[in-house]
Amino acid sequence: MNKIQNITKENLEALCERPKLQTASLEKIVNEIFEDVRLNGDAAVKKYSQKFDGLQPEGAIEIDAETWSAGADEVPEELKSAIRQAKGNIEAFHRVQIKGKVSVETEDGVLCWQESRAIQKVGLYIPGGTAPLFSTVLMLAVPAKLAGCEEIVLCTPPGKDGKIAAPILYAAQLAGVKRVMKVGGIQAIAALTYGTESIPKVYKIFGPGNQYVTAAKKKAFAEGTAIDLPAGPSEVLVLADESANPVFVAADLLSQAEHGTDSQVVCVSDSEPFLVKVQEEVEKQLAVLPRADIASESLKHARFLFSESKEETINFINEYAPEHFILASKDEAYYLENLKNAGSVFIGNYAPESAGDYLSGTNHTLPTNGFARSFGSLGLDDFTKKISFQRISREGLKNIGKSIELMARAEGLEAHAKAVELRMKNEK
Repeated sequence: MNKIQNITKENLEALCERPKLQTASLEKIVNEIFEDVRLNGDAAVKKYSQKFDGLQPEGAIEIDAETWSAGADEVPEELKSAIRQAKGNIEAFHRVQIKGKVSVETEDGVLCWQESRAIQKVGLYIPGGTAPLFSTVLMLAVPAKLAGCEEIVLCTPPGKDGKIAAPILYAAQLAGVKRVMKVGGIQAIAALTYGTESIPKVYKIFGPGNQYVTAAKKKAFAEGTAIDLPAGPSEVLVLADESANPVFVAADLLSQAEHGTDSQVVCVSDSEPFLVKVQEEVEKQLAVLPRADIASESLKHARFLFSESKEETINFINEYAPEHFILASKDEAYYLENLKNAGSVFIGNYAPESAGDYLSGTNHTLPTNGFARSFGSLGLDDFTKKISFQRISREGLKNIGKSIELMARAEGLEAHAKAVELRMKNEK
């Protein structure tokens, strides 16, 4: 297992580093596929779906109603019940985020207000294949529906059998999605960016993915399509002391490590013996995991960190800015009060990161790779944009007009000043 390292001012920057991605080669592949999809539409999408997913090119990209319904029916009733429970909690958490109009009369006769309007067309990317993330369907589609998005297009790659996972279809049906496309990878993001014969162009793309999808979303943004947030490999940081249970901590680290070989797990403690117990427990639990090979590869760059200083520890956490932060410490009040950067926080011995992934209600679409310093977790606001309004009477313009003219002329913008001056000279 990885050696225990001390947190110091000298090694702080190095401890915050994430695994490096080969961005140059990724960008070349992304650019080639985007250009092909832009020029050739569905034909290019099908070509890459055959190349990467083994789909036959003559098959339809969009799932028809019969296939969709039959797939959803395959989900066991017990799992359907769990998905419905998750949907209810996610909906409850996001519904309270709905905001009404905010208005203020800044001067007599000058009324300003702000309203939220839904983004009309959104694309949801749902990872499929070996780990079909049907939970992500709920995390994206539920707030999209609550926000009032008019067109919701879901893209997801099929499994080895060429079919979309039944729980993804059921979750989409439950959340009110109307269109599902059997396409994944770079070609799906490119299709949502430009539009093809089968897949409509959208205004914003949401959803996690591997390094190829992440690079494709960055390209989409450069092409004028908004994206939810910068995302990369999953990560968790657990801060635990002797009051925590090493069995629980090990389970939390492994639950993140099994996501992918590039996932990052970090455990911080003020007790070296506790860290050793956690490492021993990780080895024990890893041995019986179905995805042990993936988790083992991820654990090669895991970090187990020691510091007796609370100030040093919280400085590291804020600098690292974890996607998921699990806090199991008798000093939780200190850490919560001084926490500045994290995607989603799990407090206490009975708050596993799995709860946020599936069912507590908070959104599991979160900033990674240190972007929690400037981005927050996905919420209802991400599916809307704010529009500002102002209604100004003649008297209102009198109250602010002279100052507008002075400021405009001071900036050398005479036409701006005239736009006010001409109105004030008009007696009608």
